[in-house]
Amino acid sequence: MHPRDQIIMIIDRIYKKGLTTTSGGNISIMDESGDMWVTPSGVDKGSLKPTDIMCVKADGEIVGPHKPSMEYPFHKAIYEIRPDLKSVVHAHPPALVSFSIVRQIPNTNVIPQARKICGPIGYAKYQIPGSKELGYEISEQFEKGFKAVIMENHGAVVGGSDVINAYECFETLEFCSRTLINSNIIGKPSFLKDADLKAFDEQIPKDLPELEEVVHTSKEKEIRKDIRNIVRRACDQGLMMSSYGTVSVRLEGNDFLITPTNATRWDMQLEDIVQIKDGKKEPGKVPSRSTWLHQKIYETHPEINAIILTQPEYLMAYGATHRKLDVRTIPESWIFLQDMENVPFGSHFAGNDTISGMVSATNPGVIIENDSVLMTGGNLLQAFDRLEVAEFSAKSLVMGTSLGSFAPMGDDEIEELRKAFF
Repeated sequence: MHPRDQIIMIIDRIYKKGLTTTSGGNISIMDESGDMWVTPSGVDKGSLKPTDIMCVKADGEIVGPHKPSMEYPFHKAIYEIRPDLKSVVHAHPPALVSFSIVRQIPNTNVIPQARKICGPIGYAKYQIPGSKELGYEISEQFEKGFKAVIMENHGAVVGGSDVINAYECFETLEFCSRTLINSNIIGKPSFLKDADLKAFDEQIPKDLPELEEVVHTSKEKEIRKDIRNIVRRACDQGLMMSSYGTVSVRLEGNDFLITPTNATRWDMQLEDIVQIKDGKKEPGKVPSRSTWLHQKIYETHPEINAIILTQPEYLMAYGATHRKLDVRTIPESWIFLQDMENVPFGSHFAGNDTISGMVSATNPGVIIENDSVLMTGGNLLQAFDRLEVAEFSAKSLVMGTSLGSFAPMGDDEIEELRKAFF
């Protein structure tokens, strides 16, 4: 894909997710010829076309119909100091701006994958946008080895080995910031220790035996499409992000299809999905870290045919604070969920039967503290619907905290719902 098209794909994603404004933010890619492709200055981010993307040639010549972003000098400075980086993303997403204006760095240990993806976070002092001084402040941070930097009273800038990698870092850092902000509304966040992060990484199922023969039936191909579509829908809905999220669907018996590990969820393809049959994996692929857990749930609960493990923004506030989510907000929430228990971080690791012993048709989901939310269903759409309802409930509770004390439905109302729907 041409750098122009890559930039359009990512800026469209950033704009539609509400991570930048019409006029704010910029993206660049350094190609193999030493030419820098960059978003233009003063052109609507919601309607950019490939022909709008500017090229700053290695010799300094500027090619294209507009002016390049006024911030391109600091992009150039980053590439000069860090030749290992091939893409830079800068924008003003609300949560990261919040940290920049209180002059704090978000603690990414609130979720397991963030430190590996973002690394330690740098901090650049305020300078006038577009100035040489700003370029110096930022490049100095990248020279120290940072790939993600909070810009004081400005926003954030991240670099990556390519534009997908840079976006993944940018999205993950903003998500951590939102989780911390929402957590502070309802309580106080807890953080993972180094031992927790090490244990998380060690869960990759590298030694799972491989199938000698793989058969792709028409039914299996259709389920692959369903999984890919629901992953993209979850990303669009803010229920999943590039760096985390697992979906599986039962095939026959206890065999199932599951998403891979270390794959960008936004761009996952049908062939990336992994078949698990008789406890063996499709050759040449690495399934999700949570494969063992999905296998155990399918073996234990024949009524469960789909599982989603992901990090919705507001539910993760409850996961980070270790507070219990009360689903007695509105009738739909209780009918769909009935309960949402918290389980400690590590309950989803291989050999731990906690979650498989808790979920059921009437208790479909759990919150894994500082990690994720696991939701099950009789089919994939039902699991996704339940996930949406749970996230809406959590969002209502977080937002309602500023209004006053939460008044849940009482025992009499719950008993009426039980009689009417169960």
